Amino acid sequence: MVNGWLILDKPRGLGSTQAVAAVKRNLREGGYPKSKVGHGGTLDPLAEGVLPIALGEATKLAGRMLDASKIYEFTIQFGVETDTLDTEGEVTQRVDRFPPMAAIAAVLEHFTGPIEQVPPAYSALKVDGKRAYDRARAGEVVELKSRHVTIHSLTIGSGYAGEGELVSAFQTTAGRPDPYDPSAPLEMADSITLTAHVSKGTYIRSLARDIARALGTVGHVTYLRRIKAGPFTESQAISLDKLNEIGRGAPIEDLLLPLGAGLDDIPALHLNQTDAQAVRQGRVLSELPQPSGLYCAMLDNVPVALVEISDGRTKVVRGFNLPDVAE
Repeated sequence: MVNGWLILDKPRGLGSTQAVAAVKRNLREGGYPKSKVGHGGTLDPLAEGVLPIALGEATKLAGRMLDASKIYEFTIQFGVETDTLDTEGEVTQRVDRFPPMAAIAAVLEHFTGPIEQVPPAYSALKVDGKRAYDRARAGEVVELKSRHVTIHSLTIGSGYAGEGELVSAFQTTAGRPDPYDPSAPLEMADSITLTAHVSKGTYIRSLARDIARALGTVGHVTYLRRIKAGPFTESQAISLDKLNEIGRGAPIEDLLLPLGAGLDDIPALHLNQTDAQAVRQGRVLSELPQPSGLYCAMLDNVPVALVEISDGRTKVVRGFNLPDVAE
């Protein structure tokens, strides 16, 4: 079994389920043993960017990846709203009002932090057992409840510099006034590109809709790219063409990230061989000096299990059956 992560730079038009199928096909055509494959967070077909694909034992961490925060770049086109809130839908409202850049800069703080948002009618959420988008496509009026989400940061411009630093295009593009400069001339915008660091469950299309309405106009998303998902960034992502090389005989080791790459945000608990074997068998380790919390138990550089330490005692949350440990 192949264990680890393939980080796909998902192209526009490809669904997340189709991406998983493409990985399975390339593994099969490349002669690799049949492995479990899953993704770490759905991307709409019209969205592009970072899609973590978990293989083998890494699929045990797919749930954690779904819960992880994510960073998106997206463009709002003002003046037009569609039923899907993106370019795929039918126009539902058109207005001839475009906000000034200064107003856009000012309104973003109202959408930063804990907020409530109503998901799009065209979403995969279920209403009475049926997908909301199926009901919407059938002509039904879909009413979804608002949900609590968190927008960790929301900035004008695009670009992710790493280490949590977001770069504004207005700082790097010559000839464009900084919207935070009160002396800059008033500039109206028919569209704007933003970068958002958001919690799980956040719908960027809803965020774009609500920002536009707060500015006294309407809008929809014309471009959406995920540039970070949990610990994974676009610098680690491979193209679909690169993925297809695996099916033609390219070694997957050159593209595969280890299982532990999905655990970079969890402190390590280093074990000796005896304790590692005990954890693998589900036995409790006691009298540990570490503070209470979640840890990744490691034998050398190999993850053994996710464990919860409470009052110096371990409880196995999720064990990993990796060959190095089993031996």
